[in-house]
Amino acid sequence: MLASLALAGLLWKADCQAATKMPSFALENVRDGKIVDSSSFKGRVLLLTFFATWCPPCLEEVPILVKLQNEMEGAGFSVIGMSVDQQGPAVVAKFVEKKAINYPVLLAQSKTTVDFGGIYGIPVAFLVNKAGNVVKKYTGYVDHAVLEKDIRSLMN
Repeated sequence: MLASLALAGLLWKADCQAATKMPSFALENVRDGKIVDSSSFKGRVLLLTFFATWCPPCLEEVPILVKLQNEMEGAGFSVIGMSVDQQGPAVVAKFVEKKAINYPVLLAQSKTTVDFGGIYGIPVAFLVNKAGNVVKKYTGYVDHAVLEKDIRSLMN
């Protein structure tokens, strides 16, 4: 089973470079418990980031993601946080409130992480174009200038 998951991750990585369709999802928003469906972001540029509340590089990225959401939300861009925390929605909701996160934060399920090729380290982010294709995968902390440049290139 582990070998097949590793193979799926390698295949996803190769496919991701050739722009693959973003996996669909319907997950719980930690703020209000409502289900957020990936189809509601159709036609928008997305940055989906897998993170955890206890992850130091993830904590460093939060202000960058909040800033990107503030700067570009009105221009057809959205950040979506995918929490891989195991403590449940209450812990993640407190984190969202404490950090003043202004974008949807969803509870990722095992299926979600598998659908995205396996998440073996965090933070991991996926840049999705307006057509719904994953065009870039970022592993680890990514600087604001890099993200902004890549996002803006998809919005033109």
